[in-house]
Amino acid sequence: MAIEKIPERKDIDPSFKWDLTPLFAGDAEWEALFSSIEQRLGRYNDYRGRLHESLSVFREAIDFDLSMSRDIERLYTYAHLKSDEDKADQRCLALHQRSMNLYTRMSESASFMTPEIQSIPEEVINGFIHHDTMKEYRFSLEKILRYKPHTLSKEIEEILAMSGEVAQAASQAFSQLDNADLKFGTLTDEKGKTVELSHGNFSTFLINPSRDVRRKAFEQYYKSYDDHKNTVATTLAYSNKKDCFYSRVRRFGSCRASSLFSDNIPEQVYDRLISTVKENLDPLFRYMRFRKEALGIQELHFYDTYVPIVAGVDFSMPYEEAVETCCAALAPLGDEYCGLLRQGLAGGWVDRYENRGKRSGAYSSGCYDSPPYILMNYRDDNINSLYTLIHEAGHSMHSLYSRKHQPYISHDYTIFVAEVASTFNETLLSEHLIARFDSDPRMQAWIINREIDNIRATLYRQTMFAEFEKVTHTVVESNGPLTLDVIRGEYRKLLEAYFGDTIVIDDELTLEALRIPHFYSAFYVYKYATGISAAIALAEKVMREGAKARDAYLDFLKLGGSMFPIDELLAAGVDMRTSEPVERALAHFGGLVDRLITLYPSLKQNG
Repeated sequence: MAIEKIPERKDIDPSFKWDLTPLFAGDAEWEALFSSIEQRLGRYNDYRGRLHESLSVFREAIDFDLSMSRDIERLYTYAHLKSDEDKADQRCLALHQRSMNLYTRMSESASFMTPEIQSIPEEVINGFIHHDTMKEYRFSLEKILRYKPHTLSKEIEEILAMSGEVAQAASQAFSQLDNADLKFGTLTDEKGKTVELSHGNFSTFLINPSRDVRRKAFEQYYKSYDDHKNTVATTLAYSNKKDCFYSRVRRFGSCRASSLFSDNIPEQVYDRLISTVKENLDPLFRYMRFRKEALGIQELHFYDTYVPIVAGVDFSMPYEEAVETCCAALAPLGDEYCGLLRQGLAGGWVDRYENRGKRSGAYSSGCYDSPPYILMNYRDDNINSLYTLIHEAGHSMHSLYSRKHQPYISHDYTIFVAEVASTFNETLLSEHLIARFDSDPRMQAWIINREIDNIRATLYRQTMFAEFEKVTHTVVESNGPLTLDVIRGEYRKLLEAYFGDTIVIDDELTLEALRIPHFYSAFYVYKYATGISAAIALAEKVMREGAKARDAYLDFLKLGGSMFPIDELLAAGVDMRTSEPVERALAHFGGLVDRLITLYPSLKQNG
């Protein structure tokens, strides 16, 4: 029997790939801009030591720096997208590395600007900032001045800027190992078909109805990480050490304080998320016990936690139908939103399918001068692909609205609010699908089951990840060893806390700590949990209140990075400084669990 192999990039239909020509017609045009930026680097010296001289010199220097950043972002976006098409493609990897190196050199050249702005006498800088011509620059400059206690001398800032590329060593090593070098072998599914196991189809195997197939996929997948566990543990440890180094150099009390400072997020928000979730684990425990009972098994293992409880539902949705389903689900956001989205998803925004060497997972990317691009590894037979598409579409539409309504200096919104836009879309999709199948209780229950698992993965699971990051960074900050044994031991403690006695924690599961790419972007994952909490509240408002709430939500998307994220959410009607949004999301989760448990017996009776 023929083995189903992952196709090569050249064998993918061009219409299924993203169109990068809005960025560059080709590599030659990219090289021309690269050379232009290199030649302009020396112009930074024209402004060194002169920012205090006059408003005109001050603004000219800022505009020059913004133009350089804008060009290099365009350069980098093209390079990283091309590299992610095939991580083994050395030519594209070279483009990516060169763009990162150029960014580092630009950062070195511009490193004097922040300390120099901060050294301008207060009365002078206030006069600059509050001049009528500087209105669109004001918030960005105020953020720079916030960093004054954490900014060092020009010489040290230049050295720190020079270290930027080297600081990515652990992350880049993990990425290359995880995406290009790790191999997971092949599996024979329940139909006798031999399939190559990959990042892209691992989640599909975890929802396979055959428990034996799920178990084999789980064990085989983690066998690859077990074979490289010491290497990956070392990259993770040194990524944390890198975070600790920079937080100490910049005089922050902790890595987490350093990470949260840029968004002006109080550390209490992070701690309150963890405490609120851990105080509300009973709905999760109730669900996991029900899952074990519904599956009819004596022990629940991790590989049993994603397979649909509701059997007999075959899901298949081609990409083109998925686009129309997304647009139908997002109809409450209006014709303009849906029209722009349909055009992008069916056009050149999306790189749709897996190919050999392609970066795993999914993301939305782009820059101010490009469309929002989406990397997918779409599979017709996995409903998670549909949800991933609408999730990334939320990011992309947020980017589109932000770039349209904000100047370059304030268009770039933070991840804290980005995860609201993406999970808001997922919430509307679930409501749409439940209504769409109102005459099919089995399909409804299947969708409810999927929504429960989504919230579990986004709210409970990401909060557990957030606590793991807090714990492991504390180990490093306390000058403790972050060895493989420590990593696995701390992760096991968290698994036991967040799952209680509801599942058997296999040794392989402690290796999960070694495979999460987001751990190389410190204190990122908590934003998924806060994001879904805010998203559920905002989605309920839009569905309940109609046009007024819709317009308020679209105005929120247009804010970009013109305010701190908590202030943007306050303007939209959600206060993340309190536990209320998280409690509301957990109550929503509990209600879905109760609904599924109530509905399930009738499904069994009806066969």
